Amino acid sequence: MSRMNIDDAHSRMRALEHELHKHNHAYYVLAKPVISDYDFDMLLKELTELEEQFPELVSQNSPTKRVGGDITDKFEKVKHRFPMLSLSNSYSFEEIAEWAERAQKGLGTEDLEYILELKYDGVAISLTYEQGSLTRAVTRGDGEIGEDVTANVRTINSIPLNIHGDFPYTFEIRGEIFLPLKEFHRLNEQRAAEGEELYANPRNTAAGTLKNKDSAFVAKRGLDCFLYGVYTDENQFEHHYDSLMAASKWGFKTPGAEDRYVEIARGISDIQNFIEYWDKKRSELPFEIDGIVLKINNINRQQELGVTAKSPRWAIAYKFKAESVSTRLNAVTYQVGRTGAITPVAELEPVFLAGTTVKRASLHNADQIEKLDLRLGDSVYVEKGGEIIPKITGVDLSTRSSGTEPIAYITECPDCHTPLERKEGDAKHFCPNEFGCPT
Repeated sequence: MSRMNIDDAHSRMRALEHELHKHNHAYYVLAKPVISDYDFDMLLKELTELEEQFPELVSQNSPTKRVGGDITDKFEKVKHRFPMLSLSNSYSFEEIAEWAERAQKGLGTEDLEYILELKYDGVAISLTYEQGSLTRAVTRGDGEIGEDVTANVRTINSIPLNIHGDFPYTFEIRGEIFLPLKEFHRLNEQRAAEGEELYANPRNTAAGTLKNKDSAFVAKRGLDCFLYGVYTDENQFEHHYDSLMAASKWGFKTPGAEDRYVEIARGISDIQNFIEYWDKKRSELPFEIDGIVLKINNINRQQELGVTAKSPRWAIAYKFKAESVSTRLNAVTYQVGRTGAITPVAELEPVFLAGTTVKRASLHNADQIEKLDLRLGDSVYVEKGGEIIPKITGVDLSTRSSGTEPIAYITECPDCHTPLERKEGDAKHFCPNEFGCPT
């Protein structure tokens, strides 16, 4: 590329940034790409080369930031301008009805409209935009003070670096960063091939990824984000639903009514219908949810109800119960990780659970096997709960055959037959044969 003069370079770089941001939004938010991957890469390559020639013209939110590269020793602590309160949890329709009744009594009316949303199982995040550009991303932390993870968040393709439309000069938007199931399974397949211990669930994996000190590492993880709460000094919306629709027009990935990820309800029956629908359908989602969030839709009424020390009175979360089934324990096998760590695995009679057929479950370590007092042939309870990898939670003792013996943990490496070791305070056994073990 021949060297441009600085004015031409400035114009071309801004034009490329605008076009690349537009294509990123079409691909990652709308799922409607309008150019090929090759054409996108060629535009990105041109911008990268111009940035190398004119480093003084590089934008803070250039699309080239998506690939990461910033490395930090620590994350700066940041006080939230608006506290990030946690929601009160409920586990029954009766508790939801009691919450709605308290809200009606507090507001002096039974004519309330509710907004229902999925409760994404990820990491809460608060994003600040100034003049339409992302300037800061902060984790929830303790609700008052979080950590600045802006460099890492810039690598998440579904979070716009610049927005468009009629937006406030300065505002915060909050949501949930999560790891899609497709990416979670890809990572675990990779770890299994390398003999490493599998990640337990997408939520913890997303949290660990977001706190990684190398943004280039974060960029490779495929994190995603839904945004659902706009915060400004002077609220410009009458209803929470209106703010979601506006944020979508500005370029944010927000829950969509077309997928029934968000819905307006006008009574307890509507709320119950939405909860029951997603309790059955959640296994079909491409990401994890652990419940439903209910809010008073009218923002003035939200403010009138106010908050407690920890939670808003105008919102509550309904938590799904963990799905559990019973099946037969046929055997226990043992895997040797790359570091020599031994992981016991329950081999089960295949059973359908939370949308998939389960044949195996993690047993973690010898202590868990002993605590459960497992015997071969036992009828065991298996659940996923907050973990994608199933786990055994108990034994149906009423069906246990007489004369069975507790499972004895192995004493030798299953691959090289070296006696296993277990360091004091460590939950796992290890194969000490660092160089001779075939693993």
